[in-house]
Amino acid sequence: MATERQDVRDGAREAAEAALWAPSVHNTQPWTFGLSGPRITLRADADRRLGAADPDGREMLISCGAALLTLRVAALALGYDPDVRVLPDPDRPHLIADVVLGGRAEDRARDEDARRLYGAVRERRTHRGPFRAAEIRPALPPLLKLEAEREGAWLEQAVEPHTSAALGALTQAAAHVQRMNPAYVAEEARWAPPPGSTRPEGVHEEAYPERPPRAGFAPREFARGHDWGTADTAGTADTAGDEPETGLVMLVTTPGDTPYDRVRAGQALQRVLLRAHAEDGLAAAFHTQPLEVPELREFVRTRFCGGRYPQALFRLGAPAGFEPAGVRRPAEAVIREEP
Repeated sequence: MATERQDVRDGAREAAEAALWAPSVHNTQPWTFGLSGPRITLRADADRRLGAADPDGREMLISCGAALLTLRVAALALGYDPDVRVLPDPDRPHLIADVVLGGRAEDRARDEDARRLYGAVRERRTHRGPFRAAEIRPALPPLLKLEAEREGAWLEQAVEPHTSAALGALTQAAAHVQRMNPAYVAEEARWAPPPGSTRPEGVHEEAYPERPPRAGFAPREFARGHDWGTADTAGTADTAGDEPETGLVMLVTTPGDTPYDRVRAGQALQRVLLRAHAEDGLAAAFHTQPLEVPELREFVRTRFCGGRYPQALFRLGAPAGFEPAGVRRPAEAVIREEP
């Protein structure tokens, strides 16, 4: 019995350590994990919320939702059946979820699939470089839509070129609006440290290319006018004469815009990202700028989402040449033993 209890404690720690690799806005990693026997408590770290870009914490909750999905996948892959309670206490809004690891899951097919997704957790990266021209299997978008629906969200694909172009133009407009806000510019600089930084968070020089790709979607200004960024050693970055590869343009949407909707949007997003990487090695480039400007987000909602609330806007494609690096805070700084 003592060995069994130790096994489940070890499983809980391993699952929490896997969740550290979930995506988060500007790699802020806005979460903490508490461990108590088989129980894992996921909390939002409000000190890591982006005050200028995310004043109401929407993106923070989406990031925490992505961590929760990773935690669930890891638990299943390790053979445990997680009992999950999302936002269990309305008086504690930063308590995202309580997860209790139960006995070994009986559905072995589900375990096998979870192990497949689990294998992509540490390999998946947010992509900020160009996509290469590669045929995407027609069966993949419907599969990804089903993955989002498993979490109670929708995955909308901008199939028509004019729709993709319009969404790209909105990212450009949003980027212009944000660059006029000194608080936003300072915040972006805070989370994009200069070369040589040893911070285990934020977007480092190794995580974005020296030359942002030209895909019609506004890149983030992480280099801030400096010649920072990683050179494209493979020589595959788009040039002035190339036609940029846009990839699949997608939106994760939810029926409402409550904290619960935002957490499940994060779970849907991470499930889609893991599936796309596990199946076809695809990566996502995020373009959340228009969703951070209230007027533009409302425009996207009414014009492109059928009235549903857009929670994430991204492009999905085959990475070309540029291989982004990833940094994470050490486990001891994020995971704590609790009574």
